[in-house]
Parts: sequence; C-alpha cells; structure tokens
Amino acid sequence: MKKQVSGLLESSELYKQFLKEREEILKHKWIESEKAGHDVGFEWALLDWNFHHRTNWRQNK
Repeated sequence: MKKQVSGLLESSELYKQFLKEREEILKHKWIESEKAGHDVGFEWALLDWNFHHRTNWRQNK
C-alpha cells in the first residue's frame, strides 16, 4: 500500500509543483538567513517568498 501511494505521488503534477515550490522556499530561506546572519525560519521564509516572489516565479517557470 505504501509503495502504491508513493508511486501515485511521484506521478502527480500537483505534488511535483509542490516540491518545486518547496525547493524555491528553502533556497529563499537560505539566502535570507545568510543576509540576516541567523536562521530566519521556514515559516517566515514561506510567507516572505509567497508575498514577494511566488507570482513572478509561477509566471516565469
């Protein structure tokens, strides 16, 4: 059963999109943490990326 679910997720376009966005958010978190000199946290990076970058990223991918 677990293998079936895993295979289903891997073929899902929605899940692939989620993984790509998550990767961009993690990159943003790293960049902003480096600028700040401390870990800004995933939640802050998620909100900041959504507010400042998501629309442009989705239009240009």
